[in-house]
Amino acid sequence: MGRGVAVVAGALGIAGGALVRHLRALEGWDVIGLSRRPLASPMSAAHVRVDLLDAEDCRSKLSAFSAATHVFYCAFTPRASAAEEVAPNVAMLANLVGALEAVAPNLAHIQLMQGSKWYGHHLGPYRTPAREDDPRRTPPNFYYDQQDWLSRRQRGKRWTWSALRPHAICGMAIGSPMNHLLALSLHAVVSRELGLPLRFPGNPAAFSAIYQFTDARLLARAMLWAATHTACENQAFNITNGDYERWENIWPALAACFGMDAGPVQTLKLAETMPDKEALWSAMRRKYGLREHRLSELVDWRFADWSYSNGFDQMSSVVKARRAGWNEVQDATTMFAELVAELVEHRLIPA
Repeated sequence: MGRGVAVVAGALGIAGGALVRHLRALEGWDVIGLSRRPLASPMSAAHVRVDLLDAEDCRSKLSAFSAATHVFYCAFTPRASAAEEVAPNVAMLANLVGALEAVAPNLAHIQLMQGSKWYGHHLGPYRTPAREDDPRRTPPNFYYDQQDWLSRRQRGKRWTWSALRPHAICGMAIGSPMNHLLALSLHAVVSRELGLPLRFPGNPAAFSAIYQFTDARLLARAMLWAATHTACENQAFNITNGDYERWENIWPALAACFGMDAGPVQTLKLAETMPDKEALWSAMRRKYGLREHRLSELVDWRFADWSYSNGFDQMSSVVKARRAGWNEVQDATTMFAELVAELVEHRLIPA
């Protein structure tokens, strides 16, 4: 996998955080994590708090990183609409790349973190299994603008780029709103505390539709693979666990992760039913010795509601990645069992 100095933008998120932990466990890699937020707990890498929307802040804070060789761009700034997201998200990428290009002569690769939003899954049913060369959906979609900008910027340069498109990333992160793992886990342990079974909060169509997941730990390994192999240069790849599932098939195993019985579908809006559980959660934190985080700090329940309500198949082909040499797989039940155990170990949920 080579050696280098990795700059990880969005280092406190699910994907960026998993990559930081992976690289720090490897010999030969130095890691610099960038984030807009301050650290909530120590990071196992150098950390720089920087506002990527501020070009001068980028130039000032990143001027010392002349040894940078690889950039992993996992940053994102949300806005009220898809149209409003385009300009700031392109600007952040441009500010970061511009600042590092000016000082890092050995820059070798820049990688974008995207997702199946590229295929329009946020708009409704889409062609499945989605392939990297599928026609683009109707914009706006800042993924398109970022990739187009990076592709143009790369022309004539020594460095190359890649883009990865995972789906339903599951992993450890605090303050990351699009967090499948914590949404499911907190819904589960609060239900358990109330003496309830684990019920699927979405609709019956979503419960039975084909779905897919991406273990953040697997994604981190794929990120490094794509950034260090010539077969991946200047291309995009779908990266998932490599397996298709249905919530209804894995629900009993997921309930078992929490020592619960599996209940039926009970369609409800978590954004409406969970906010009043803060008092219960506060009592649970004291009772079980959990870390001091409010439910609202750990999960955006609107994202969970949206995820559990999409009653159409969501599938990405990973054939292109397979042909390029990526062959890791992970099954959903093993992933959830291991990640739930991590949440318990970090005192984010009770055992």
